Amino acid sequence: MDFDWQKLTAELDEHGCALTPPLLTPEQCTEISGLYDEVHRFRSTIDMARYRFGSGQYRYFDHPLPEVITELREAFYPHLLPIARDWAARLGRPAPWPDTLDEWLDACHQAGQVKPTPILLKYQAGDWNALHRDLYGDLVFPLQVVIGLDRPGVDHVGGEFLLVEQRPRAQSRGTVTSLPQGHGLIFTTRDRPVKSARGWSASPVRHGVSAVRSGLRHTLGLVFHDAA
Repeated sequence: MDFDWQKLTAELDEHGCALTPPLLTPEQCTEISGLYDEVHRFRSTIDMARYRFGSGQYRYFDHPLPEVITELREAFYPHLLPIARDWAARLGRPAPWPDTLDEWLDACHQAGQVKPTPILLKYQAGDWNALHRDLYGDLVFPLQVVIGLDRPGVDHVGGEFLLVEQRPRAQSRGTVTSLPQGHGLIFTTRDRPVKSARGWSASPVRHGVSAVRSGLRHTLGLVFHDAA
């Protein structure tokens, strides 16, 4: 990933999220979104309305993961790792993440978090996703990535990605991002360090999706810890 990681890191520090250059071609996006109907590839399907998560549906991939998803996670991890360690240092927290994704996932599995977490989401008109965090267990990687698979304004209207951050001793701050097809948004999983009068404070963050007004919206979610 020959990106300007210095710029992406600065955006993450400032906003809690950062939009990447293209990761996937339109053909790859279509191929991945087409996997949604191949039910045998997934370990579970979640109806968001049933659990009061919003409206719409998503599916967790099962092993073996599609090759492109494995490659994306392995490519991202070494670039996100220094950011994760730096954030932990600012907050005076331990940084349990080893040098490779395989080692980290092994640690998750030893802790009982053995279920794969890459996720394919499908939204139709009227669907939305409530603000939440993708934690899944005690072991958490502090950054994750969502990739747009459809064309905003063409394939769907609405469905913007929402990030809401509770600033220390202040009102919450919201960030709205429209995901271009094939681009990824790196964002905060749980909380992140922000400068305060007392040094660094942990700023809690949740994410969601605004209502889709028309069309069909697919996204691919890359989480870097497995689930219990």
